[in-house]
Amino acid sequence: MRASRRRLIGRALAAAVAVQMAGLRELLAAGSVEKGIHRLRGDVRVNGAPAREGMDVNAGDVITTGPGSEVVFVTGKDAFLVRANSRVEAQGTAGALALAGLRVVTGAVLSVFSPGERKRLSTPTATIGIRGTAVYLEAEEARTYVCTCYGEAEIVSAMDPAARETVRTQHHEQPRYVMGMGAPQMIMGAPVVNHTDAELTMLENLVGRWPPFSPWPGESRPRQGY
Repeated sequence: MRASRRRLIGRALAAAVAVQMAGLRELLAAGSVEKGIHRLRGDVRVNGAPAREGMDVNAGDVITTGPGSEVVFVTGKDAFLVRANSRVEAQGTAGALALAGLRVVTGAVLSVFSPGERKRLSTPTATIGIRGTAVYLEAEEARTYVCTCYGEAEIVSAMDPAARETVRTQHHEQPRYVMGMGAPQMIMGAPVVNHTDAELTMLENLVGRWPPFSPWPGESRPRQGY
């Protein structure tokens, strides 16, 4: 009886989540998914002014976070989680509905982007060209950490443009360090660190999507490709 009840509860919860996700997909198709800042903690600023929930983040804006701070925001069909001690510059044409990319001066950002749309991400040591991808970046003066969580990315050294690599992944298979000037090797393998599938799922859900490595509730297996 207990096992049967657990199964019924599990099915009910799955059905409820499926309805919620279907609603998100419908809202996204109608252009009604809420944009701007969804969540923040601590000292978060946009263009030097204290951020607030609901505030838009547009091309040309500079987002900064202090110690112990964090912000989650949506622009267009893309979603971002900026961690503590970060400075991130939103790039693109003023007034456009989506960003062309990000410049991560310092700190860490997890991003999910609409499938098929080209974006450009940059740090002090790397340029990353992507199309419909999830990417986690940590930018330091001496190196950049890049995890192409799923999708395709062309990673290029800012110090030596001849050092480049195209990475295609389904689920965090090929993280990379992109090193600064003077390193014997510009691009090298790295472990998976400091970001989670739960965070990716949260960001994708904000824009009415589900990560390709996991099925939508009610589906039997993950989708392939992105």
